[in-house]
Parts: sequence; structure tokens; C-alpha cells
Amino acid sequence: MAIQIGAKPDSGFDDPLGMLKDCHRRIESFLNILCVVAECAPGRVLSDEEAGAVRSALQYFRSGGIRHTADEEESLFPRLRGEFAAGRFEELAALESDHRDANDLHEVVDTFYSMWISAGRLSEEDEQRLLSATKQLKHLYAQHIQVEERVVFPRAAQVLDSETIKAIGQELRARRK
Repeated sequence: MAIQIGAKPDSGFDDPLGMLKDCHRRIESFLNILCVVAECAPGRVLSDEEAGAVRSALQYFRSGGIRHTADEEESLFPRLRGEFAAGRFEELAALESDHRDANDLHEVVDTFYSMWISAGRLSEEDEQRLLSATKQLKHLYAQHIQVEERVVFPRAAQVLDSETIKAIGQELRARRK
């Protein structure tokens, strides 16, 4: 990602909720690339710049996206469930379902973009499938991120103690080694 002068620096492992929010900004940025190219380049060979941007975005979701999901599902969500009686935090199950749906859509997007880059073109039908999948991802992530940032993360900041937050940060660090 490009460095922006004057931008807020990314959060560190001592602020794992901030790190998750920072990751959301990267997800939005890389997803935007996938959406814009699918919308603006049908019927032709991708330029070198477009292909490079798409490759970078796909690689981000193959690694960073998977790691982000693990950060939430293996570190944050279980601890939140432990703070609430069964069924009192139903948003978590919906968010986990979103993760599975996003995974399926990313597979579709990755497949069609990989075909487009290697073959030079996609059929009109495949272009429409790609466009549909990117639009679905954009919609899914918009709602998903809103729930996490307006409901889940604030609730986590309220109910999780500093030792628990520290442990989450250590787990995030370990995933990045």
C-alpha cells in the first residue's frame, strides 16, 4: 500500500482492535481495486498496471484476508463469547457466516481474474459472473465491517480486560511471524 503523508500510523500489537480496524481499511482498498477493474475493463486485455494491481489485491486476500479472519474467529470472537451468556451476542455467528460467504466469493473472483490475466480475455458470461461476485463482496464487506466497527469492537473494548486485550495482541503477532 502507498504511504500517505500525514496519515494516522497503523496500530500496533498493543492495540489489536485498532489493528483489526486498520485491516478493514486495507480490505476496502484492495476490494475497490477488484471492483473498479471488473467494472472498467470488460471486453479487453488488462493493462500491465491493472493486472499488477489485481495480482496484489488477490495476494492480499489470499494471505492478509485469511489472517484477519483467524484474528477474529480464533482470538477475538471466542473471548467475547466467554463474556456473554449463550445467544446474547448473535452478531458473532452472523459475522462468521459472512466470513464463509466471503471466502466462497473470493474463490470465484480469484478464479475469474486468474483466467482473465492468463488468457487475456473473459467471455461475456464470465465477465458478468466476476462483476456480480465483486459487487456481492463489496456489499457483504460494507455491512460486515459496519457491524464489527459499530457493535463488536466497541463491545470488546468495554468488556475485555487489559490482560485479555494483551493476549489477543500476542496472538496477532504470532500469526504474522
